[in-house]
Amino acid sequence: MPIRARRTRSVRLSCRSLAVAATTALAAVLLAPVGAQAAPHVRESSPVYSYADAVRESVWVDTGLDGDADGRTDRVAVDIARPREPVAAGRRVPVIMDASPYYACCGRGNESQKKTYDADGRPLQLPLFYDNFFVPRGYAFVAVDLAGTSRSDGCDDVGGPSDVGSAKAVVDWLNGRAHGYTTRTGTERARATDWSTGAVGMIGKSWDGTIANGVAATGVEGLRTIVPIGAISSWYDYFHSQGAPLYDANPTWLSDYVAGRDARARCGAVQSRIAAATPYSGDWTPAWTERNYVPDAGRVKASVFVVHGQQDLNVRANQFGQWWDALAAHGVERKIWLSQTGHVDPFDYRRADWVRTLHRWFDHYLLGYDNGIDREPAADIERAPDRWATDRSWPPHGTATTVLRPAPGTAPGVGTLGRTPAPRGATETFTDDPAQSELQWAADIDRTTAAKAGFATAPLARELRVAGSSTVTVTATPTTTTAHLSAVLVDLGPATIRAYAEPGEGITTLAGRSCWGASTDGDSACYKDTEARTADVGYTVVSRGWADLGTWADPRVGRPLTPGRPYAITIRLAPTDHVVPAGHRLALIVAGTDKDLLDPPSTTPTLTLDLARTTARVPLLGGARAFDRAVSPPAGAFDRAVTAPAGAFGPAVTSSAGSPARDLTAGPSVQHRAAPTGVAAPPRTGAPIPGEDR
Repeated sequence: MPIRARRTRSVRLSCRSLAVAATTALAAVLLAPVGAQAAPHVRESSPVYSYADAVRESVWVDTGLDGDADGRTDRVAVDIARPREPVAAGRRVPVIMDASPYYACCGRGNESQKKTYDADGRPLQLPLFYDNFFVPRGYAFVAVDLAGTSRSDGCDDVGGPSDVGSAKAVVDWLNGRAHGYTTRTGTERARATDWSTGAVGMIGKSWDGTIANGVAATGVEGLRTIVPIGAISSWYDYFHSQGAPLYDANPTWLSDYVAGRDARARCGAVQSRIAAATPYSGDWTPAWTERNYVPDAGRVKASVFVVHGQQDLNVRANQFGQWWDALAAHGVERKIWLSQTGHVDPFDYRRADWVRTLHRWFDHYLLGYDNGIDREPAADIERAPDRWATDRSWPPHGTATTVLRPAPGTAPGVGTLGRTPAPRGATETFTDDPAQSELQWAADIDRTTAAKAGFATAPLARELRVAGSSTVTVTATPTTTTAHLSAVLVDLGPATIRAYAEPGEGITTLAGRSCWGASTDGDSACYKDTEARTADVGYTVVSRGWADLGTWADPRVGRPLTPGRPYAITIRLAPTDHVVPAGHRLALIVAGTDKDLLDPPSTTPTLTLDLARTTARVPLLGGARAFDRAVSPPAGAFDRAVTAPAGAFGPAVTSSAGSPARDLTAGPSVQHRAAPTGVAAPPRTGAPIPGEDR
């Protein structure tokens, strides 16, 4: 279940929690359907309001900022759909809000929907299903154009004060603390307090979810919950990993990409400042500090429902991991879904369960309904395509960090992985090859190759579950003045996985549609169905991490290396939850540039690892004892072969999504198509865009 506030939290927070509980309980009474009797047994909001008759309006909220330095404060466009009937009955409604830079430039969702307007300029289509589903159930939906995008003033600053401040201002306006206007430049006021309870839930994928994280980290009053999907918690870690540049590490072009047409002409100076403040070198600057929300997790007053793809190679999994841990340290109520997809919205890989769960989540935190969602298991983990498991907490109780040690094997670069330290003086050597990727390293795990050092356990007698964040500490001696390092955990064995590195990043979009709410002529609630896109593989990358060896002394500043001198550095790997089955092997690979994921250094170094001073700290369910049992099979346990070629995993996994349907409570079943045999390799297509397919 979501982690409850610890008893050691301050009296101030306890009083605030009581106040929140009281106001949400009052909202549950005020928001009861017209003619209904308020009663303790109310557990779910129902579609009793007319979507066709909903109020659709645009408001411009004054942010109090002047991002484009034109001498007047910026106003951001806020498009609203809300039920008409509650206000007529003297009742107010809570708000679901998605603040995005993508509404005009790129679109939202699997079908890249954009906002549309009628002849009078009123919102006609608002992307995604939130308005279609929730407005009839007594919620308002608010779609905010971030500063400098679409119809808003100002300049987008890629997760900085303008981005976060423009969305926070809307939360303030919904609570009566900021000014809104009926036009972009006029003086006629627009007020929300006559229809809004002030209770706000922010949601969004990628950049949108990132803004939800940032606004929550301000501690703004009225924000009751956030649902960040594949979201960033630190923009530095989106562009760099411990000093090493990821992809084409350059935030400046993102600001230009999402800018409205008139904003491009006025925001050149802002983009120049961003470029100067975020050097490609990977050094930490004040600009990264103000775009890092993790240190302010203690200010978060909202509950947090984290959703992330464990194979997301756009917004990588470390983004949710550091945010989750920081929230836990401050006792923030949390829930998490971890899929096997890449950068994909749960509406497109677990649709029926997602809509049902999100409905209950918002009912609880915005309407105050005691529906039990806060007492349920906190974590849903996808074990195989469309096969899910739950845990009461995450990482699960009983998980303990276990120190694993690489050792030389029978051939150069083909070593073993266990708990016994390597003998003093044992080494492995590899040369950085930017043309090779983690997938090639894994394929060559049992062969001597120049580009990697690999270490694997014997076939496991029992399954072994990795759950949480690992670190790998290496002592490496370079031959040149620059060097980048990759550390990768791999499950060696046949499996059917979601094809996260193929188009769709683990899903296939179908021609048929299912409907999730009410529709109008201009805004359909019907969306294309999807199914799992799978691949049969001989190994699975479980987790990865990267670092510039030049940050060995200070993770925020890189230094030239002295050839021939050993350096010790700890590489942080992204969090994961993965079960290595019995018969498979767990492997650690240390190498240089990870093709398509990490940019190469300016030189081509050869690195020598001191194995006696190289360790991996891996979170295992059951800890060291579980590892020892898994790698110590009883006599005769492996008389028969335990490995199989790629594609030998057997039949596809059966879906758990339920039977075919076209209503709001049960989504379509998911049938596995015939998947190509082999390993999916991600093509490099240039810098990604948060929120878009690569």
